[in-house]
Amino acid sequence: MIRITVRWSNALTITTVLALLATVTGWSQQPSLTWLGTLGGTESRANGVSADGRVVVGQARNAEGWWRAFRWTASGGMQDLGTLGGAESVASGVSADGQVIVGESRNTAGFVRAFRWTASGGMQDIGTLGGRYGGASGVSADGSVVVGGAENAAGQFRAFRWTESGGMQELGALDGGPSRADGVSADGSVVVGTAYSAAGWWRAFRWTEAAGLQDIGTLPGFVGGYAYGVSADGAVVVGYAYNGAGRWRAFRWTASGGMQDLGALGGDWSWAYAVSADGTIVVGQAETAVRRFHAFRWTAAGMEDLNLTYASLLTPGSVLTLPTAISPDGRYIAGVGYNATTGRLEAFLLDTVPEPASLLVLGMGLAGLLVRRRNA
Repeated sequence: MIRITVRWSNALTITTVLALLATVTGWSQQPSLTWLGTLGGTESRANGVSADGRVVVGQARNAEGWWRAFRWTASGGMQDLGTLGGAESVASGVSADGQVIVGESRNTAGFVRAFRWTASGGMQDIGTLGGRYGGASGVSADGSVVVGGAENAAGQFRAFRWTESGGMQELGALDGGPSRADGVSADGSVVVGTAYSAAGWWRAFRWTEAAGLQDIGTLPGFVGGYAYGVSADGAVVVGYAYNGAGRWRAFRWTASGGMQDLGALGGDWSWAYAVSADGTIVVGQAETAVRRFHAFRWTAAGMEDLNLTYASLLTPGSVLTLPTAISPDGRYIAGVGYNATTGRLEAFLLDTVPEPASLLVLGMGLAGLLVRRRNA
């Protein structure tokens, strides 16, 4: 009787610990998919998500049919961020806390200009490199560094890095051609993007203050590539490049391993757009065996179709097509898909609610420790 009582007590201890961990870590939650709607128009697209998944930014058509930058929250819905005086705007990136948003907007003169938005200051034109045009594509985790592309005084379009104290800094080019920055590390010290080479191809680059703008190569057998995302420490770059067969393929780059072809979903083509903070999770779009373009998530285990993994969240006919952003921990994925319920292309937020094995081990270890103490 004593032995049976101890066993039941031990089982109760393990159950209690795991239940407590489930409450603290969110294990009890289930994956969810939220379609974000529009601003009264026909479509929308998400381009960025905050670290906690509570803020999504992007572009949506309003009732007049113009693209407008938006900031979405579950409590407030989709908010039109306005413009710099013109008709249209697009939000391209958001800080980790969701309080700083960057993108581009037409001004009263009709020129597209880079902007930085905050709740207290609204949409602010952050200038150009001396020309008329510009657009922001990415922002550091704390919102202090903005990257993108702008026209300089000579009429050349060049990648830039902006800070409030230093203004817009031109990052250079490859062989004097145009360039544009699309991603930035968490602390703003590493910038990635694309520059035009003398050979007549766009090439992926990685920039640092010390090394300047560096071509990071291509996939074997061909030339040309674009870099869009970078890990928090700047060590992992993702994008897409031509492979030896002349097909665009998603890549993951590191200094030691070079460009790794991430494959596809049974078809020939794929494109990577964002990467988690630690560089282990990549999201993008890939062709399936039946020539459809679906959203993918890649890890060391390979590429998976998000439409299959989260099929239970999709209504018949709905498809996740293009993920463009991922939260630092990889939990939240945002992009655009086809919402069959509304019959339109629409921004989405996917909460994958991962259940880390490390936390399960921790829970079992803690429970085991309590059992041993109880039995001692």
